[in-house]
Amino acid sequence: MKVGACGTFVCALASVVLTAALAACGTPRRDEPLVGPFTTADGRLQRGRVSFDRYCYKCHGEGEGALGPGMNHLPLPRAMMRMQVRVGLGAMPSFKPDELSDAELDEILDYLVALRRHGR
Repeated sequence: MKVGACGTFVCALASVVLTAALAACGTPRRDEPLVGPFTTADGRLQRGRVSFDRYCYKCHGEGEGALGPGMNHLPLPRAMMRMQVRVGLGAMPSFKPDELSDAELDEILDYLVALRRHGR
């Protein structure tokens, strides 16, 4: 069966909505400490943290569930996080490549994945 562009978009959108709904069922970390100090000695992680602070912190501040949910507990794969940033959903705005470059987004995702692994 051939799926057109509209069908692909609907499947992608349904996947984002389902993943967001499942992620919303969890409780954001609120003041739960990370395991030891988290250092960003890697230049890529440092740039990711700077970009996170610039674009994401005002809503996802320090994983304490400010306006948006904390980011350090989400089990979302990178592809889903990337889609969430590019498409947006609910109160989450979309960030187009001319606002947040693909390189910056990759560094933010690297930073979030490293932060998530550190918190285990």
